[in-house]
This record gives sequence, C-alpha cells and structure tokens, in this order.
Amino acid sequence: MKTMFKTTALTAVLALGAGVAAAEIRIGATVSETGGASFLGDPAAKTLRMLVEEINAAGGVLGQPINLILYDDGGDPNRARTFASRLIEDDEVIAVVGGSTTGTSMAIIPVFEEEEIPFISLAGGIEIVRPTKPFAFKTPHTDRMACEKIFADIQARGLRRVGMISGTDGFGASMRAQCLDVVGDYDIEIVADESYGPSDADMTPQLTNIRGTAGLEAVVNPGFGQGPAIVTRNYAQLGIEVPLYQSHGVASDAFIQLAGAENAEGVRLPGTALLIAGILAEDDPQYAVVQAYKTAFEAEFGQPVSTFGGYAHDALRILVDAIERAGSTEGVAIRDAIRATENFAGTTGIVTMGEDDHLGLDLAAFRMLEIRDGGWSQID
Repeated sequence: MKTMFKTTALTAVLALGAGVAAAEIRIGATVSETGGASFLGDPAAKTLRMLVEEINAAGGVLGQPINLILYDDGGDPNRARTFASRLIEDDEVIAVVGGSTTGTSMAIIPVFEEEEIPFISLAGGIEIVRPTKPFAFKTPHTDRMACEKIFADIQARGLRRVGMISGTDGFGASMRAQCLDVVGDYDIEIVADESYGPSDADMTPQLTNIRGTAGLEAVVNPGFGQGPAIVTRNYAQLGIEVPLYQSHGVASDAFIQLAGAENAEGVRLPGTALLIAGILAEDDPQYAVVQAYKTAFEAEFGQPVSTFGGYAHDALRILVDAIERAGSTEGVAIRDAIRATENFAGTTGIVTMGEDDHLGLDLAAFRMLEIRDGGWSQID
C-alpha cells in the first residue's frame, strides 16, 4: 500500500477559489518499512517523513513544498521494481531515495537509469555504484570498504589467521566476495569459510567448525538482519575467545539488544559518528549535524536514532542541496549537482562526490567501534 505524506502546505489550494493545487517538488521513496529488513527501512521512512516536515516548515525547496511519495516494498525486489515504475509513471517524481537493501536497490536502478531519474540508495553493496551508473548514488559505505576497515584493524592487532561466517543474503554474499578479494592486501589468510541462510536460527555447527580450525586468531561475519545477532549469541555460548568482527550492516543499538550485551561485549565493527554521538568531540566536523539529527529523531519518535535512519537523512539532505544548487527539477541538472557535492557534512561522513565517485566517502569516514558495557566506544 502506498503511503503519501503531505503537510498542510501540500494540500493547500490557490486563492480565488480556483481549486488548483499548489506547485510542489515531488520526491519518491521505496523502502523496506516492514518485513525482514524493517530494521533498515523503518527508521529510514520515519526520517524521511520528519525531514520533509522540517524542510517544508522552513520554506520548502526552490520556494515549493516537498511532496514525499513513499512506498513500503517489504524488502521484496519485485515489489520495489513495481513501485519504482509507479513513482515515475503515475506519481511523476523528479528523484528517488530508497532501496533499503542491495537486492531492492539493484532491482530498481535500471528503471531510474532508463528514465534519467536521480536515485540515491540506502544500501551497502558496492555494485550499486561500481561500475558507476549515470543516475545511481548511495550514502552508506560499501561492503568492500567495510572489509578493508576490518582487515586493517585485524592487521594492526598483529593477527593473521581469520575465519569467516557469512550470510547468503545479497549483502552477506556481496561482502564475503569483497573480503575475499581484498584480504591479500593485508597479509591475512582466510582459514575457514562458512555460511548461513536468512532463516537459519542456529549457527552452532558452522561456528564449531570454525572453532576447530588450527591457529584461528579472529572471525569476521559479513551479514545483516538477525543472523549476525544469532552468530554473536552462539559465539559466546561456544566460548570462542578470539575477536569477533561484524559489519556495518548491524551498526545499531538494536543489534546489541538482540544479541545480548553480555554476548556482544568486545565485538568490533566499522560504524559512523552517529553511533558515538554521546562521546563525539565538539570540534568534530560531523558534530553539529549528528547532534541535530539525533535530537530531532529521538524527540519525534521516542526511540534511539540508528545508522540506517542516518543513511536516509544524508540522502535526502544531499538531494535537496543538489536541487537548490541546480535551481532546477530536471533530472540531468540534479544529477550533475549531486556529482558536484563537496565537503557535505552528513551523519555518515564528509561527502565529496565526482563524475566517477557516486558515494563520496573514504575509509576516514568509517569509525572502528567496539561494544563495551552495552554501548559503543571508538577504537580509532
């Protein structure tokens, strides 16, 4: 079912009784607000609605209010593609934010590419922006960057022999492939390679195999959703003592709650400044935007802010900034302005894009975090 969000300004009519709707900027979104990926899509949907209300209250974009047309694809790539077509053909949007998962994002990119509609994904897979596609962008760090950040930390700890247990979902499979591709750059050897399915409820057999690997020194878990939390619980139950690394696909307080704080103690993962807002230095270039978003979201919804809502925050803010700079609602003009984004402070990092860089982040934007006493601490 379609959810259309409109402020009072959007439903206003012109004076003189003409009954003609006010001009508006129509922006689309398709996110996984429900279903197995709702932990990604729900905070994104909440964030988009909240920001549209804020932007409209401040005067809108190019003097016009935003009409956000948001669909819930439930994490289904086929539904996402249907909604992508509807956003273009029926709703006549000028740009789209969404794609909570790599699978849904990859399913809808061809639709927007064909119609030259700028699209900013909220998913992690590197294939969203590599190879570069003319109208597709993304805000989360890539899975390849996550591998590089993790392996750099493992290397810095003087460890070499690493086991992997990966989800077979789109993100988990993609990150596993990326980790295997870059591991040789860090003098690290993958000594065990196990996997689990999206519906698996016990990873003890796979972890038992990994535990029995001679000389095991660390374990990396590419994956998202409930799987990594189950891995973390089983890991603790088996008494595996070598360091465990998770991906940015579970970078939220909800992961700690689902895994159990006692089980997650010492787990490391690459994350964003948003997760450590409470200990972020005031002179950090992301401090102001992180605090503003966190304060507004938690006051509005009464729940902790999440990395995944932050991806939506950055996507919409980058898009609105580009429309303003372009002074146009034409697709190519907006695309060119997004590419020209420079030193944009978001919750995920400082973004500088380019013709061949539709992400605009480097490894410096990633923070290596560790779970300590039920919360997040920064390693670097």
